[in-house]
Amino acid sequence: MAASAPSVPAVPARRFGGLLLRVASAVILGPLAFAALWFGFPWIDLLAAVAAPIMVSECIRLTPRRPVARVLAVLYALGAVVALLWLRHQPSLGRETVIWIAVCVWATDIGAYFLGKIAGGVKLAPRISPGKTWSGLIGGVCWAAVASAALGLVFQQGATFVLAAVGVGLAIVAQIGDLLESAAKRDAGVKDSGYLIPGHGGLLDRVDGLAAVLVAVALIRLCVGGDWPWA
Repeated sequence: MAASAPSVPAVPARRFGGLLLRVASAVILGPLAFAALWFGFPWIDLLAAVAAPIMVSECIRLTPRRPVARVLAVLYALGAVVALLWLRHQPSLGRETVIWIAVCVWATDIGAYFLGKIAGGVKLAPRISPGKTWSGLIGGVCWAAVASAALGLVFQQGATFVLAAVGVGLAIVAQIGDLLESAAKRDAGVKDSGYLIPGHGGLLDRVDGLAAVLVAVALIRLCVGGDWPWA
């Protein structure tokens, strides 16, 4: 009898499980979101009008027992929407700012996902989000730094090294936003904030890091004035 062929380990398939569905969702929804950011009014306003009630309903779902937390979560979600609109409608560099934010957050997610899956290692916050690792955080930080600096060169704005450092900060803020939503899901006993996006769950599952960065950038820009981070 011929010897049977050795079985191929299924680790890589499990490691990147759900990637195809994630990519398909991103390919469909990503260009629509990017177009709204690029063209601005009225598309960005329509996007915000659609996203706001969805985010509020998901915040309510994630806070079934704590009225104070529910109010804070709703205010946080609406604050992110307001920050998006305020930043995009700035007369100077509004388009560049929101695209920079979005690309940095996407770079953080991509870098964290792939390096975290490949390298693995020590968990970042095992009680909150067991899938996240320190290696993933490092990957997200590095990708965000490169993306931030690269966009500065594309837009011919800002200092390259300063933007790279700011990109590191944005990646950390995005990860904090992600962990906050993970903590809320764990407390509510649910896997996803909703079922809106195949492969991603709810809208908050997709924009948790983006919401945190939008709020942070808007607050910093209000405090320092000017065209931060470009000036």
